[in-house]
Amino acid sequence: MNRLPLPEAVIFDLDGTLFQTETLLETVHRRVFETLRNERLYTEATPPIDKLLGSLGMLLEDIWKRVMPEGSPQAHERANVLLLQYELEELSRGRGSLYPGVPETLAALRRRGIRLFIASNGLELYVKGVPEIKGIAELFEGTYSAGEFGTASKVELVRRLTDTFGVRSAWMVGDRSSDVEAGLKNGLSVVGCDYAGFRREGELDGSHAVIRSFPELLDLLPEQEL
Repeated sequence: MNRLPLPEAVIFDLDGTLFQTETLLETVHRRVFETLRNERLYTEATPPIDKLLGSLGMLLEDIWKRVMPEGSPQAHERANVLLLQYELEELSRGRGSLYPGVPETLAALRRRGIRLFIASNGLELYVKGVPEIKGIAELFEGTYSAGEFGTASKVELVRRLTDTFGVRSAWMVGDRSSDVEAGLKNGLSVVGCDYAGFRREGELDGSHAVIRSFPELLDLLPEQEL
């Protein structure tokens, strides 16, 4: 595996990178569409969960256009509210898992003096809630979300983060094309995560390195740092 230059910081996507989203979303997805039908905001069958999982990384408004294109603006707005409500409820019940090795790998990066951040296109309370509930929040210097800052793209969100925290060199780590784009357009090294199982073909093209388990991240550090 090719090693990358030692970064000052590492910026992580959340879903499909740190967090096994499908372990939470299978239940949340079902509950959202049951409620929409009960409230007569949506009358179609529940879309396949794979359609939602395959849309992760997009902004929420774009997710619902893809998952339920026949849904009204009111259904999409209500789905936003329900998604967050049910995600937080299920997280508080213990549902959802980090990928194997995430806490240990993050702690190892911190011990080497590397600053850690999260940048996600999700809603603010969800993006901050997952690390908090899963016990890794204290490892991150900052957690940025499109939901909090109203950014129109991951590129803009990452640029805002690096500017705010004065980050000069970093790795962008994520599983979607939006993460690759955000890293490349901000002049960062890009590490693609190929273990989530719901990415599209060619999605990680342009990455400087690709890992197939989270702990492989440590193998990318320069040898003298190991």
